[in-house]
Amino acid sequence: MMSASDVLSVLSVVREAGADVVIAGGWGVDALLGEETRSHQDLDLLHRREQEPALVAALTAAGYGETLDRRPVRFVLSHPSGLEIDLHPLQFAPDGSATQSSFDPDKPFRYPAECFVTGTIGGTRVRCISAERQADFHQGYDPGAADLHDMARLRAEFGVATHF
Repeated sequence: MMSASDVLSVLSVVREAGADVVIAGGWGVDALLGEETRSHQDLDLLHRREQEPALVAALTAAGYGETLDRRPVRFVLSHPSGLEIDLHPLQFAPDGSATQSSFDPDKPFRYPAECFVTGTIGGTRVRCISAERQADFHQGYDPGAADLHDMARLRAEFGVATHF
């Protein structure tokens, strides 16, 4: 499992590489809430596509290796300790919005500029995606227990409508 200190360690490696990342997924929800509300299997990071070589090189130097390649949509780097980072390449527009490829080329994932917000992990401010954007991405699949937990927390704390 990935702890808050593991997340902050990864973010330190990323920052030293000069890469910009935004936290999504379960850690993104917990960042919005400002507390760790459940255990986490991995860390979802959105990153600038053009920064990918430097990002991957830094994480490789920190002991991570690629274990799944579903580019251009996503890929996973894993550490021998069991930690996993799920990376999602984004192409940013001049207005601060971004797009991410999807498995349906006609329907990329869209991130409006205002969905990039800040939260807190382990007392440290981090970039993450908004509660509304989190809810939008949690649809179109059968949710697991962690998904149900995360969406319940978003509904309770932020009043966002969720799909389950």
